[in-house]
Amino acid sequence: MKKLHLLPLLFLTACSTTKPPTLVLRPQTPPPVADNSAIRYPEVLRAYHIGRYVDPNDDLVMHEQHVFYRVEENSHWNFHPGPANGSVPEPLPARNTAFSPTPVNDAILAEVNAQRLATVQIEMEAQSLAAALARFQAALQQTKTNLEETAVLRAQVSRIQQELDALQAAQKQNASSAALSLTNQSPNEFLETEDTNYHGLGP
Repeated sequence: MKKLHLLPLLFLTACSTTKPPTLVLRPQTPPPVADNSAIRYPEVLRAYHIGRYVDPNDDLVMHEQHVFYRVEENSHWNFHPGPANGSVPEPLPARNTAFSPTPVNDAILAEVNAQRLATVQIEMEAQSLAAALARFQAALQQTKTNLEETAVLRAQVSRIQQELDALQAAQKQNASSAALSLTNQSPNEFLETEDTNYHGLGP
């Protein structure tokens, strides 16, 4: 009979559920980012902004402004020699100018200032040279105008001289023909002509 009393206890223990173990998921910490620029240079990626433009293959199609990215330089190995003992080199600063800042010291600042001063002086000399060139061009244009006016005046003087020569030649020809006609007259005709002239001049 004692065994029959134990049967319900067995059923009760069989019906009881056990709690499953709780699983806790913890993210793993990522490995530290190593600077491998002493071993391999990373790629250089640049972004470019493009405005609206007409499709070169179809002038009825216009592309809207957008940004496109271009790989300027692929990743490549760093062939600079490491330490002489053959051990793994320590991470060095990036040797690629796209990733290394420009070093600044007093000598570089002095050189930059000297270059700026030289640039200012060159710009001032260029401006003075441009002004002198403008004055030279104006004087050249004035000289050209003066030469043209001188040529016109010389042509006019030459024409007037030709007209004076023609008048003098005509006057000499008239004088010579008048003298010839007087010498061809007889003394009586000459006296009559002089008398007519005398009476014509009288009151």
